[in-house]
Amino acid sequence: MVIVDTTVWIDYLQGTENLHTRWLEQELQRERLGLTELILCEVLQGIRTETAFSQVREALLKFHVFETGTSGLAVAAAKNYRTLRSRGYTVRKTIDCLIATFCIEGGHALLHRDRDFDPFQKVLGMKVVNV
Repeated sequence: MVIVDTTVWIDYLQGTENLHTRWLEQELQRERLGLTELILCEVLQGIRTETAFSQVREALLKFHVFETGTSGLAVAAAKNYRTLRSRGYTVRKTIDCLIATFCIEGGHALLHRDRDFDPFQKVLGMKVVNV
């Protein structure tokens, strides 16, 4: 399963063309794609109109939405944060730590355009989609 991060969904929904959105467009019908409820929340927070909100919500809910709100994931994310910090990397957002840890623990690849995920790949072995 490939988890698509907020950064890619936003670009895709805004019609921004880049390597990540092209990959997403090509794989929408072929690849098993999903997102977490955290990603769903981040994307929907940025939608300006009620009509667009409803359309985007409906479109995203067609994908598998993983619930990540467990104490086990919270502890694992905190450990990953501490590991990265001890190696000189500071993750700026807790939500990214939770998403990355979810991917690592579930064996999912992440499609993203956010440099905060790079240490998770480099140090902790998170799988990413290389475009």
